[in-house]
Amino acid sequence: MIPFQSLISLWIALIKSSYTLLGSAGLQHWHLGPSVRSMLESSCKVVKEGLLEKRSDGLLQLWKKKRCLLTEEGLLLIPPKQLDQQQQQQPGSPTEPARIKELHFSNMKTVDCVERKGKYVYFTVVMAEGREIDFRCPQDEGWNAEITLQMVQYKNRQAILAVKSTRQKQQHLVQQHGHRIRSTSNSA
Repeated sequence: MIPFQSLISLWIALIKSSYTLLGSAGLQHWHLGPSVRSMLESSCKVVKEGLLEKRSDGLLQLWKKKRCLLTEEGLLLIPPKQLDQQQQQQPGSPTEPARIKELHFSNMKTVDCVERKGKYVYFTVVMAEGREIDFRCPQDEGWNAEITLQMVQYKNRQAILAVKSTRQKQQHLVQQHGHRIRSTSNSA
């Protein structure tokens, strides 16, 4: 059996090579959102990978296993069957569209409602638009803490970039204003 890390690496390499060969227009059948594409293009570091269970939105609200990649940009959810199909396919054979769900930290508000029951930790990811996504995992895996930590680090990086951008704009305005004052005093 191939280790999970190798499977994920192969799968991501397949998507990246398809992206490189076909360009963004050629990947329309992959159903990859723009932020998933940007994560793959920027080669985001995978911080944690493994299985998480997500509660379905349907009437029965069943728990469904998902292979998960936590990156510095967000959480990618991949149906386990998808990876098994990728592993069993022959090179060069047509691939089924990837059904990756991506929870980008820019759209994530918080990780809430951590509850320990039996062998599981239950938690809810609250998205910016108010949608709530319920997850569970074995208590010793710490997905909720790792997702929260990566989200906070992402938001901090964004805040630092915003401050730097504001400072650069202010410096640019001061330089322009100083140049105008000097040119008017020289002409007088």
